[in-house]
This record gives sequence, structure tokens and C-alpha cells, in this order.
Amino acid sequence: MTLWERIQALLEAAREQTLGAVMEAMRQRKLRRDAAAFSIALIALSAKMAKADGVVTDDEIQAFGDFFTYPPEEASKVRMIYQLAQEDVSGFDLYARQVGDLFRDEPIILEDVLDCLFHIALADGILHPKELELLRDAYAAFELTPTIWRRVKAAHTGLDNDDPYAVLDVPHEISDADLKKVYRNLVKENHPDTIIARGVPENLIKITERRMAAINEAYERILAERTAS
Repeated sequence: MTLWERIQALLEAAREQTLGAVMEAMRQRKLRRDAAAFSIALIALSAKMAKADGVVTDDEIQAFGDFFTYPPEEASKVRMIYQLAQEDVSGFDLYARQVGDLFRDEPIILEDVLDCLFHIALADGILHPKELELLRDAYAAFELTPTIWRRVKAAHTGLDNDDPYAVLDVPHEISDADLKKVYRNLVKENHPDTIIARGVPENLIKITERRMAAINEAYERILAERTAS
């Protein structure tokens, strides 16, 4: 069964044509590492995020299409989920909690979702206060660690004054050898094969490139500081 056939099956499993019913169908099936569940969750939250500042801009719609590509013949499914999310009166936080519950045992998947939401929020070049508020809502609903928040935020807005040790979630006194082990593990987590294995559609792999760049920058900054000292 293809990704789009699984998405269709989930849409048909919903008793009502509402986003809440679709999310409930995913919860009941207890899907894990399933690209269909990931895709529906991402489409729904992206639609809510795009409307966060009151207006859905062409840039935001284009941004979604840029990183979530799909065959022209499947556009109706994407449009249906997108419209259900925008029309639903329930708030972003409700669906963020549902997505968090769905992937509670696999926070790395929730990090992928948060990464994609940052991409949507910054599509027009501006991080609107309301968008930042929703991103923080997602972070809280997903019950992610402060380190993950720093890492994803740094991937999209730069390290700035963020502590590179905090971005990698390591203590300042860590040895060079242990630092390298942590760094290599993070590289492995963000390898394309690993990302696909945890249910992220292949067309979304590039979304983690910025996160990997932030990890590299933090690691290189630490090495540079240690060399200079």
C-alpha cells in the first residue's frame, strides 16, 4: 500500500469529515513510524500555522508545497486535509497535543514536525509573534526538551547567543572524545536512511538539513573555542 493509499484509508476511516475525526482515526490505529500519519499531522498543523497571523499568504502556501511535494493527482487529498484544518474551530494547541500523543514514544519524530513548522512560520521571512507563540505551544504539547527547542530554533534563526553546548545537550566539562561521540550520534540520527526509517516521507528529508547545519555549527564553535583556549 502506497503512502497516498494509506492516507486515503485514514481519511475514509474517519466517521465524519472533520480534522478531529481524522486525528482520532490515527490515534485508534496507534500508528507509529508511518509516513501517512506523519503526513496528515504535518499538513494539519502546517495549515493552522499558516493562518496564525490572521492571513494565509502565497509565500506560506508555496513554502508548504516546497518541502511537501506530492503527485498532481493526489492534490485533492492534501487540499482536503489543509482545508479541514483551516476551517476547524478547534485551536492549534488541541491538535498539537493530539500529534504529541500519537508520537509520544518517539520524540525525534516530533522534532521533525517542529522543524517543518518553523519552516512554514518563516516562509515569508518574518517570525510573527503569534507564530512564535504557536511554535512554543507545539514544543510544550510535544513535551520536548529545551535542547531540542534550541536546536530547531537555531537551525532556522541562527545560533546567535545560544550556548553551543546547550544546542548539543552536553556539559561544558565534557571530554573531547565524548563530545565527538555525541556529535556522531546526532549525525546518525539525521542521516537520510534514519529519517526515512522513522516515518518521515522521502520528500521531507531536506527539511532536516538546516538542523544538521546548526549541529555542525555548534560542534565547530566548541572545537574552535577549545583550540583557542
